[in-house]
Amino acid sequence: MKTRTSIALAAAALLLAGVSAASAAAMPSSGAMTPAAKDRLTLSSGQQKSAWRDLYTGSLNQAAPSGFSARVGAVVPNSVTTAPVTAKGARDVPTLKPYNFAMLQKKLVIVNSSDHKIAEVIAR
Repeated sequence: MKTRTSIALAAAALLLAGVSAASAAAMPSSGAMTPAAKDRLTLSSGQQKSAWRDLYTGSLNQAAPSGFSARVGAVVPNSVTTAPVTAKGARDVPTLKPYNFAMLQKKLVIVNSSDHKIAEVIAR
């Protein structure tokens, strides 16, 4: 009976250690979790200016596909090239970290990377 209890306790300890290790491995190294991207993002005027300054690149500007309007909630077509927000953009506006972005007709389009919906459109 004593041996069974010891084995059960040892198994439980190993299970808990594995869960703890898996949880620690899933967390970013800074210890702070990055919130998931949402389908709507509301940036302040200052955050929009920072995002524009950090992410806007005229050479990446694309024409919108025929019939497509870049508006919040619209799904970005596969023909539109998006890229992850740059490290500088994420550092200056941390809420942008889980998003992608695209340049469409001289507008900065912030895109939810998981479902490709436009979360914010910044025009200058």
